[in-house]
Amino acid sequence: MNAVATLAALPARSLVEERAMRPPTIGRIRPGIKALTSSARANAQAVEIYREMVAAGDSFDTIAKVIESKCRVRNALAPKNVPYFTCRRSDFTNPDVADEILRLYGEDHGNGLKLYRFPVLFAFNDWMANLPNQMAAWGTTGRKYFSEYGSDGMRYCKTYAKVERDPRAQRAARSFGGRDVIFRQDDAIPDGICDPEQCPQYQARQCNLSASFIFAIPDIKGLGLIELPTNSIYVLQKAYSAMQTVLLARGKLTGTRFWITKREFDITRINDQGDAVRAKQMLTVLDADIDIGALLDGAEDSAPALDAATDAVALIEAGGNVHPLHAGEATRHAAGSDVGAGAPAGQTPAASTIEVGTLQTSQSHAAGASADEPEPGATEHLPGAESHEDKLRRMQDLLQRLGLSAENRKHDFRIYAHATFGRGWIDRTPDVDRMNEQLTKALTDRAPLDQEIENAKMAALYG
Repeated sequence: MNAVATLAALPARSLVEERAMRPPTIGRIRPGIKALTSSARANAQAVEIYREMVAAGDSFDTIAKVIESKCRVRNALAPKNVPYFTCRRSDFTNPDVADEILRLYGEDHGNGLKLYRFPVLFAFNDWMANLPNQMAAWGTTGRKYFSEYGSDGMRYCKTYAKVERDPRAQRAARSFGGRDVIFRQDDAIPDGICDPEQCPQYQARQCNLSASFIFAIPDIKGLGLIELPTNSIYVLQKAYSAMQTVLLARGKLTGTRFWITKREFDITRINDQGDAVRAKQMLTVLDADIDIGALLDGAEDSAPALDAATDAVALIEAGGNVHPLHAGEATRHAAGSDVGAGAPAGQTPAASTIEVGTLQTSQSHAAGASADEPEPGATEHLPGAESHEDKLRRMQDLLQRLGLSAENRKHDFRIYAHATFGRGWIDRTPDVDRMNEQLTKALTDRAPLDQEIENAKMAALYG
């Protein structure tokens, strides 16, 4: 378990520890730019101010205020989607960090050094900690309304409680520990449930998805992480899919070098007339610096969940649901092991062995063998008398009787097997023997095995 999870599990010892810990940030990379509106472009002074301040690395908010003040132009800037990210000195606590990011990862495509693609490392194995998101409506003083999920899985609309006045002091009562958060309950949202279709703020485009990638960039120093905001549900969905793929492949997100870039997609949206309109848009895309094919082939030590060696445990995929004539083919693909190497074309020793074994298993269960007791002779196998395929067949039977062939248990067992015996254990006869011994013991006392599986799963999730 990592340090963050350990600290979160300890009782609070300070006012600081009472509040949820948020990762410190040292700066922000933005997904696009703000450009001059048509009215502002007609003003030569506004154009000059914009060019000079952008070159100096000033924030677009500051640029807009200066133009509106000096040129008397309202709404001088508007968001513009571009194929690169904005990395400005003004967005970092140490402005030199922005320069270092551009120096290391910037590219010049003919319009100066820009950030088109850069590597990131996530600090947490929970995807939501790496990409926090919510629906939020912002006002001049900060968030006005925001969504949070309850323990019942329902999404609720929250707001800050109105500060009460102290009648004796004739001023607002001091709030201890920050403003109180309450359910929103008014004429528009009477039940506190976040329902965008009924929300006047959402319909008026005042409430939108608010999300941010939180990450570190390799070779960039600083006591904190970097933020990249987004308000696109498409970006959120694609990033979630990428993280879940890596999580399933490696068992964790930390330690994987991801890449953030932009790619053009055809997006369908509903216009103000209610018609579906397709348009091209540049979206932030998350990719991972891993070889999924290698993970599936068992070529990486850091692939506990999809390691092909432990995927041989997908012998349990048969689980009584695969016909004996097909079990050999399923086993051959699941194991990732060339157990049939050297056999004549059309003949696979492993396949024939498993086919017979699966049939025997089905017959013995049909005869009334108890799932809680070993079958007669099940523990009488002599290690030297069995072939490797016989041992795998016996393992399949043990896994089925222990309930580890269930869909929700396969993944956990694979992680445990990899953590206990290492990559490629399914091809090593001594390790298979040791696993079969443990599974046989678990038939009479399964609590220790269940605890070891749970420990391995938690270690994979939290480091």
